[in-house]
Amino acid sequence: MSLSPLDHDHRYGELDQVIRAYVGQEADDTPAQAGPALNAYLRHTWHARPWALAIAERQLRDYADHPPGRLRLRLGEFYAIPDVGLADNEVQQWLRCLADHIRRSIEQGDVPPPAIPATHWEWHARFPETGQFLSGWFSQDMPDEFADHDEAVEDYRSSTDPHLVARLVGELHELLALGLDEFGCALALAELGMEVDPPSSHGAGGWLTLVADRLGSPRAEYGPGPGGDTSS
Repeated sequence: MSLSPLDHDHRYGELDQVIRAYVGQEADDTPAQAGPALNAYLRHTWHARPWALAIAERQLRDYADHPPGRLRLRLGEFYAIPDVGLADNEVQQWLRCLADHIRRSIEQGDVPPPAIPATHWEWHARFPETGQFLSGWFSQDMPDEFADHDEAVEDYRSSTDPHLVARLVGELHELLALGLDEFGCALALAELGMEVDPPSSHGAGGWLTLVADRLGSPRAEYGPGPGGDTSS
């Protein structure tokens, strides 16, 4: 019997967020220094959900001190730590190391300054709607589904809740405010799920600016003009 969603989140929800930050990253943290993955988690969480840090510290330490016993393993009622490149007998010590770094960050008020995302997890945690937009509408199948990039953008606008469209516009402006060069902007698009090139008439940054402006502008609504005239 697997864990219910409520039980999973209560016991392991924030632990899972920390572990997800290690996708594509090495678990190379030491007692003296946190690695890039944990630094990315700390940076984003301090600025987005600072209250979650204490939960992460407790869940990491609880899991390290009380790993699943044979009964929970047999019933499937436990969180399975993904393979992070460590031997089984090293995982508990590593989890305690992460908990110590998070506790130290909280107690010392060590808030990392905002910066360009450094990991795949941080890109998606910071720009979630952008990731949905790019991976959903600009995957490698995009040329088979839409005539061009403009049609794909319009399909997103017409099929997505306006609140989410507004959220995307805000994220795009935040992304542009990072001041990335053309290579950095193209890398950001790839990290966030875009699998096709921007239109040949625009670079990555220019296309993002165009999309932000287009989605941020009210849609043209056509209807009867003064006196019932529908001509334009």
